[in-house]
Amino acid sequence: MSESSSVRPAVATTTAVSPFHRAKGEPRFPGGPAPDPAGSHHERRIRSFQPRRSRVTTGQADALERLWPQWGLDIDGQRVLDLDELFGGRGLPVVLEIGFGMGEATVQMAAEDPRTGILAVDVHTPGQGNLLGLAERNGLTNIRVANGDAIILIREMLPPASLAGLRVYFPDPWPKKRHHKRRLIQPDFLTLAAPRLAPGATVHCATDWEPYAEQMLEVLTAHPDFENTVPDGGYAPRPEFRPLTRFEGQGLDKGHVVHDLLFRRK
Repeated sequence: MSESSSVRPAVATTTAVSPFHRAKGEPRFPGGPAPDPAGSHHERRIRSFQPRRSRVTTGQADALERLWPQWGLDIDGQRVLDLDELFGGRGLPVVLEIGFGMGEATVQMAAEDPRTGILAVDVHTPGQGNLLGLAERNGLTNIRVANGDAIILIREMLPPASLAGLRVYFPDPWPKKRHHKRRLIQPDFLTLAAPRLAPGATVHCATDWEPYAEQMLEVLTAHPDFENTVPDGGYAPRPEFRPLTRFEGQGLDKGHVVHDLLFRRK
């Protein structure tokens, strides 16, 4: 999976929005997520995510148009965010989640821990709309949805030591050997993320792809800025705060093994 999908998307059962109702050049969702938020900051490099084009339901479109101005932001690389202001000045510790799929797990974690803000990043428009709609229906105000490249967000828009945690659940494993360079959890990514994490902040990864789990464990263990929370090293039990997703349950039924990794910022 990619940054655009930490859990497999659910099958939409509501009416989808036709792409043909717009005039040429008209934004898909006026006031909503931009198709290329970084613009001139869109540098040439190997990316860990592959944007997917899929249809947006009427409910998702409605949520994007109504809620994006309040709870959404484009990753434009043009400013440094004040995370406390972003979450309403409530002094919430903020966790960055990269890739949230359709948002069900994100909403569950936000509901069970309302005193933590979740800045959820994805490039999948239906998932963005779905997460906004779920947050509204559940009365949650501790979720913000970011649209664009998480690398640009971390590198250019987050202040030092501003994050209480980093979550990367079921990222795209890029299973072919020639694509391994696209995997998100690499030494360079950890070096970029480390200064944005407060001391003691937790990096939590989960994957059901065994070779990627092994790479994650190797890279995190070797990095000088992180230490394993498991005393004897190795993988961690699934913490109670990470929900068992529909996708994960299907994988477990098929005999897949899910590995959690919990490391702490030194």
